[in-house]
Amino acid sequence: MRKKFSVGQIVLNLFFILICLTYILPFIMLISISISGESAIREFGYTLLPKKVSFSAYKMIFNTPERILDAYKVTTTFSVVNTVGFLILSSMAAYPFSRSSYKFRKVVTWYMFVTTLFSGGLVPTYILMTKHLHLANTMLVYMIPGLINVWNVFVMRSFFQNLPEGLVEAAKIDGASEFRIWLQIMLPLSKPMLASLGFMHLLGKWNDWNTSLLYISDTKLYSLQYLLQKILREEEYINSMIAAGLEFMADEKPVESMRYAMAVVAAGPMIIIFPFFQKYFTQGLTVGSIKG
Repeated sequence: MRKKFSVGQIVLNLFFILICLTYILPFIMLISISISGESAIREFGYTLLPKKVSFSAYKMIFNTPERILDAYKVTTTFSVVNTVGFLILSSMAAYPFSRSSYKFRKVVTWYMFVTTLFSGGLVPTYILMTKHLHLANTMLVYMIPGLINVWNVFVMRSFFQNLPEGLVEAAKIDGASEFRIWLQIMLPLSKPMLASLGFMHLLGKWNDWNTSLLYISDTKLYSLQYLLQKILREEEYINSMIAAGLEFMADEKPVESMRYAMAVVAAGPMIIIFPFFQKYFTQGLTVGSIKG
């Protein structure tokens, strides 16, 4: 039996195809420019497919890889540590709010909600981080802020509330403590939610450049995104990399293509691990949003 398509379905499918292309084509162009020869970019401009393939930009980047590798190590370390801490602490905070037996649930929920409406401001936060907590130029300045996200705590609470109440009651009858219920029952059943929120948090930390701008002056502690931003702004650094990599280039200096190659290098790890989390997104977020 042939399936019939209405005009509305065809229009809807075409609409979503166009939406997909708006995401896919810029990424293809990004890769295309990064592997294009500099002379081809000057002659033909930005093209969807490279007119002249050249990997000189990548050779240039990895010819002097020390700063980039240091930034990779720093970014990977604080992103993973902060994300793991975020999942543990946020889920521990969310679990009591999901229990109807918790007396102060409404009071604490409103208290946490108010913190999303107001903040101390940039200057007081900077003074607190540098003068009182002495976190400037340390890895802790990346790891400690953001361990608790109130909005995600509420999402986790809603997900926990949707889990069968009988599981908790059965565990209590068997003598399980609240900590053990959270660790051995709630967390294993919440893998879709934890994976989806964890990946989005990891992506946010991976793209963090503002922390380095405000609190880091030690070049060995620069985050990857901040280093990329500096490279894009500092022509002097680009020229020093070019001088160090002249043996790779006979005729041209890949200044423009190197900018795009750096973007590919910075985004690469997140693009690789995204497919492993994609299957959890719909289940993890829609189930957690049923109850308020």
